[in-house]
Amino acid sequence: MQLNHLKTGLLLLLISISFQAFTQFTVVNDSVLDQPDTTYKKRVLEHAEISILNSLYGQQGNNAATSGGIGTEKLMDVTPTIVVSIPLNDDDVLSVDAGISAYTSASSSNINPFDGRITDPFQASSGASSGDVWMNVTATYAHSSDDRNKIWSAKTSVSNEFDYFSVGFGGGKAWLFNEKNTEFSIHSSIYLDQWKTIYPVELRPNRNDTTRYKIEDNGTINYEDDEHHFNINDYVITGDTNYNPVFSPFKSKGRNSYSVTVGFSQVLSKKVQFSISNDVIYQQGLLSTPFHRIHFADVNNSYIEGYHLADDVERMPDTRIKYALGTRFNVYLSKTFVLRTFYRYYIDSWKIGAHTASLELPIRLSDKFSLVPSYRFYTQSATEYFAPYDTHLSTEKYYTSDYDLSKFSSNQFGMGISYTDVMTKAHIWKLRLKSIDLQANNYRRNTSFRAFLVAFGVKFIVD
Repeated sequence: MQLNHLKTGLLLLLISISFQAFTQFTVVNDSVLDQPDTTYKKRVLEHAEISILNSLYGQQGNNAATSGGIGTEKLMDVTPTIVVSIPLNDDDVLSVDAGISAYTSASSSNINPFDGRITDPFQASSGASSGDVWMNVTATYAHSSDDRNKIWSAKTSVSNEFDYFSVGFGGGKAWLFNEKNTEFSIHSSIYLDQWKTIYPVELRPNRNDTTRYKIEDNGTINYEDDEHHFNINDYVITGDTNYNPVFSPFKSKGRNSYSVTVGFSQVLSKKVQFSISNDVIYQQGLLSTPFHRIHFADVNNSYIEGYHLADDVERMPDTRIKYALGTRFNVYLSKTFVLRTFYRYYIDSWKIGAHTASLELPIRLSDKFSLVPSYRFYTQSATEYFAPYDTHLSTEKYYTSDYDLSKFSSNQFGMGISYTDVMTKAHIWKLRLKSIDLQANNYRRNTSFRAFLVAFGVKFIVD
């Protein structure tokens, strides 16, 4: 499944409703503000750098969209990533970011919950969709002008998972003024996605169906071989034995996303920096998740092995506009403490409104070690198309029971420790150690949802 589950919980720390508000700014000190002009052109990046990252993410809850808004949301994910930045010359830098995310998901395993046991939405099945691997490669090229006051960038990315494939393109430009104390930037990106529409197993035609198949643009279903076959006629239906869902396959499988980000930052004094960013995203295409079940309150319930059969799948509008406005203040309090604050307001055309506020207080323990405690609060209203399990009506045009689109608030507490060797004295072969970072976060909603994230990163300079 696409990593929509991972956008919940602690990954909100990193993407916050699919947005990057703007680059994390650090407070400059006196030496940065007072550096003299030079008569030579300094390289943008002196040496190649390699960052090796890894994270462990886990979540649990009782509102799985795969089961129509009830059932286990348990998920575990491990994501190793490597980032290589290479100076091509004095002005140009090429960066390549490659990552693999391997996960197991109890909720997605219930796309096909029928494994011969009495089923329960709060219990994982042994279906083939219980785990998968997501892969991504992103390449970014950046060019700086001779005076280093203009920066152009371009990027492209490719992502693949068992139910979607994505290609992305982007570019931007940044202008620095006022002895580099003022910055204005604009960036845009396009993502072209193709779903491999996987539906709940009981909604597929009554034949030896498979968990992996293709639906052509005209709605025709083409099947592929798979070891997990399902024929609804092989099962005993209880409850309403005349199971007759209203489901019809999606004819469109494409989803396109277009975004523009405008940012402004200003050094207000030797100890204070301010920034503001505005994001607009337009999405068009298949914005529903095909394996999210819907149960109608005005339709009699049917069951197989105790599992509530779907009446339909999630249906959402085929367009969505997202808007976010964020601001940061970074304050250099002393040689020991730096305060970083952030606030963002978000609204979209699905009637979701959200507020995010966060604090970080890096504590300098020595020349090389720092502690970084953090706190983040988030609250959002529900989309007008959301309703809990078994409460939608069949007369509605749009419907979802995905609790990521419901009303909720959350608290996130984090602690990090950072080691930085400015002189890069430690060596491993031809690699000089630049920094080590370890961060742990605990995330809780005011529902049953809980999550944690542990991330570790090492950066080297290549001789």
